[in-house]
Amino acid sequence: QVQLVESGGGSVQAGGSLRLSCVHDGYTSTTYPLGWFRQALGKEREGVATIDSADSTNYADSVTGRFTISRDNAKNTLYLEMNGLKPEDTAMYYCAARPGFLSAPLDPSRYAYWGQGTQVTVSS
Repeated sequence: QVQLVESGGGSVQAGGSLRLSCVHDGYTSTTYPLGWFRQALGKEREGVATIDSADSTNYADSVTGRFTISRDNAKNTLYLEMNGLKPEDTAMYYCAARPGFLSAPLDPSRYAYWGQGTQVTVSS
């Protein structure tokens, strides 16, 4: 069982920045694939950025060049640095874990463990 707790969400104006954090624990080894996902009101959950067990990253086209995913294994923490935020980035952001695997797909259905989410609101 993996526990994940997100933090760092908030309200910003377009063009601003936020840094999300996700503390994760509960598995023998914490180098499993992790990802950030988001769900806007009335829309399906979508993959934003993922990082696999070898620290290779994957980004949705809509955030490439603006968002950066990283992890600190010593602190069991996943990060999402978000720059150049746009109103369309407004959503609940979730982190998720995929223990027992090596790859980190952007498909949210491939992840078994989820945090409660942190809200990001970007105003124009």
